Amino acid sequence: MVDQGSGADIMYLDLFKGLNLKLEDLTLYDSPLISFEGKAVIPKGQIHLPVQTGPKTVDVDFIVVNAYSPYTTIVAKPWLHALGAVSSTLHVKVKFPSREQIKEILGSQSVARQCISTAILHQAESRSLATEDL
Repeated sequence: MVDQGSGADIMYLDLFKGLNLKLEDLTLYDSPLISFEGKAVIPKGQIHLPVQTGPKTVDVDFIVVNAYSPYTTIVAKPWLHALGAVSSTLHVKVKFPSREQIKEILGSQSVARQCISTAILHQAESRSLATEDL
């Protein structure tokens, strides 16, 4: 997911483990973040990784969190700026310059809707379980 308003690039623990990265690879990052559920999340740490986007590779500092998300990562302003990219949430598209031409990353509106629906359902289920505990 591309979040134009965020200043933090986020990687969720499932992807971190899927890339065979180890907790020892992380550097300290202890500022809490707010999850989709509105809860404070303490990051596991931060990791500096190269991210290849088409022919361009940019270095990204991902904050690694163990929290629910329908996404594997959230890329934000730091990634967009390093890539020299412009994103459109309306068109689910990112454009960036590369070798004297403009490259385009196309997303899927149906997948984006599905992720949002999943997040909303998960949030509703979490609230329902919290209410049952009372």
